[in-house]
Amino acid sequence: MNMTAPNAGLSRRGFLKLSAAAGGGLLIELNLPGGHALAADAGRFEPNAFIRIGRDGVVTLVMHKVEMGQGTYTAIPQLIAEELDVSLDAVKLEHAPPDPRYAEPLIGAQITGGSTSIRGAWKPMREAGATARVLLVQAAAKKWNTDVTTLTTRDGVVIDAAGGRRAGYGELVDVAAALPVPTTVTLKDPKDFRLIGKPVRRIDAAGKVNGSARFGIDVVRPGMKIATVAASPVFGGTLAGVDEAAALKVKGVRQIVKLDSAVAVVADHMWAAKQGLAACAPRWNDGAHARLDTAQIFAHLEKSSEGPGAVAHRSGDAAAAMRTGARRIDAVYRQPMLAHATMEPINCTVEVKPDGVDIWVGTQVPGIAQAVAAQTAGIKPEQVRVHNHLLGGGFGRRLEVDFIAQAVAIAKQVRGPVKVVWSREEDVQHDMYRPPYLDRISAAVDARGLPVAWTHRVAGSSIMARFFPPAFKDGVDPDAVDGAIELPYVIPAMQVEFQQVEPPAVPTAFWRGVGPTRNGFVVEGFIDELAASAGQDPVAYRRALVKDGRARKVLDLVAERSGWGTPLKPLAGHRAGRGVALVHVFGSYIAQVAEVDVNADNEVRVRRVTCVIDCGFAVNPLTVTAQMEGGIIFGLSAALWNEITLADGRVQQSNFHDVRVMRMNEAPQIDVHIVPSAEAPGGVGEPGTSVAIPAVVNAVFAATGQRVRTLPISGQLKST
Repeated sequence: MNMTAPNAGLSRRGFLKLSAAAGGGLLIELNLPGGHALAADAGRFEPNAFIRIGRDGVVTLVMHKVEMGQGTYTAIPQLIAEELDVSLDAVKLEHAPPDPRYAEPLIGAQITGGSTSIRGAWKPMREAGATARVLLVQAAAKKWNTDVTTLTTRDGVVIDAAGGRRAGYGELVDVAAALPVPTTVTLKDPKDFRLIGKPVRRIDAAGKVNGSARFGIDVVRPGMKIATVAASPVFGGTLAGVDEAAALKVKGVRQIVKLDSAVAVVADHMWAAKQGLAACAPRWNDGAHARLDTAQIFAHLEKSSEGPGAVAHRSGDAAAAMRTGARRIDAVYRQPMLAHATMEPINCTVEVKPDGVDIWVGTQVPGIAQAVAAQTAGIKPEQVRVHNHLLGGGFGRRLEVDFIAQAVAIAKQVRGPVKVVWSREEDVQHDMYRPPYLDRISAAVDARGLPVAWTHRVAGSSIMARFFPPAFKDGVDPDAVDGAIELPYVIPAMQVEFQQVEPPAVPTAFWRGVGPTRNGFVVEGFIDELAASAGQDPVAYRRALVKDGRARKVLDLVAERSGWGTPLKPLAGHRAGRGVALVHVFGSYIAQVAEVDVNADNEVRVRRVTCVIDCGFAVNPLTVTAQMEGGIIFGLSAALWNEITLADGRVQQSNFHDVRVMRMNEAPQIDVHIVPSAEAPGGVGEPGTSVAIPAVVNAVFAATGQRVRTLPISGQLKST
């Protein structure tokens, strides 16, 4: 899932505000770009994002990000703890409430996504910690009537070595709160880091292992009922009727709630709700899309893509250069719809009260969740209280709020709190899908086989036009072409176009690195085609084109660490091959080499993936490695097997048997190598997926000689 918004500057005068915290203490308010700090109001504070240091010395960070497995609840506290000079376990976390002042600086909205968490927090969080430390040292100097230059800090204590005095931060907060805020602070030299850059174990891991971590689906409220739902199996269909009497005969069923396009059964527990839903046997009016199928969607994409699109990028005269090349190479790439299939199914708990609405949910967009809940309930946004939780997987699905609107609509008809939980089948068949795309790509090459001209036309859905309309300008969706424009290669003349082609009635949404994930497959697949056409080694071909030293370094290192060029030993009767891919996305440079085995039945097994990443300064190397591993597994699952298809207007897949997630016994050996770097951090949540898909596709070509231009790979290979 990738998003684009105006890039607000991270340095701003008045960035930090100091005031007395409720109950005593030091409050450091982070005024993130686009917002403003709030003063005390009736004894409580509502900052944009803040560090609160209490008299007990506890540091509380109110997080403007959510944790969905990407490690932000460890890495962001590392930034603060480092500069504040406290241990990591001294930092406690609170979820931020919905408020536009918690906007992510790189996006301009209160969103967790786009691999932005560490990139956006890198400077502001360190400055916040450093400012707090400076003020606490000044407070100690004032208390002891000594010079600040004689004092040091360590593990939440200010130390006067000459005078033999020590004071914990909690003892100093009242004095510190009355001091003027410094306009500038000096951040630590990286050579002095004790936490940043160190492999720190995830602080949320223990709770997830022992079951104490609370996700949205774990919410329990007094008197709470459970509801499960069925929506029209055809997009745009409506509810025609239900057997309400039969459903109410099921023990534990309390109520049937009918909506325009769905029905919910409310019960004492999930099993009763599920049995009641089966008994009510909903009937549907299918509507206008009852005959829609996948072939129609791609036929529409195919025809539409033949015409010109809106120009997203132009450098040189690609049309003229196409005519001067020694040869021209053309290809069409196709990619299917994909479901998110998060481990935690869709759920939302709602209680409608006289003074407003409470919702308990795991969401990547608390502000949007609050707004849609208010709209559905017919109240003001400030009357909606959002209780955010850990997310059992997001991947872009929990950027959407369709299920929150549905849960509120149900709760309006239920007395007391109700937890709405979708079955896995409902989740798969009523997802908001990664869109289908068709790409037409061409290159003219010189006598050496190197490209002199490059054209790329992307045809598909514009998620930005719906999700963030201001970003959709002049007919171009910036996400849809992300990864297709800023290539790591020198190409003299290049033109990239976008053509908005929406699949009829099918809801589309971001999916773990949408633009770069898609375009990585197309661009790196096509670069591999050019290398093969030129009769050149794929790594050497890329190296001749690469324009950036950081890109060249990861490419060289992945070739070395993977044993590129050494022979592979396939199993008897099998074929083996290596494939390489290189991307520069989300501020990071990544290269991967995949090794595959293809048996006589054309079944592909990925044996090993070598990954090299330069993500700038790696705040927590363990998290970087974990995100590469998870992204690779996510990408391989999609590349090998997954697609969402329609027949008679209905999604044909339903659960993990046909939306496959790579199992442990299928997973390859994954070797991750992090390039040491002093550059500002890049993203790591999504880039791994972007590279894995083309790397395995290129490995399949090396093994079989067959070029896969349509995903998934399964079923594409022909017997030879």
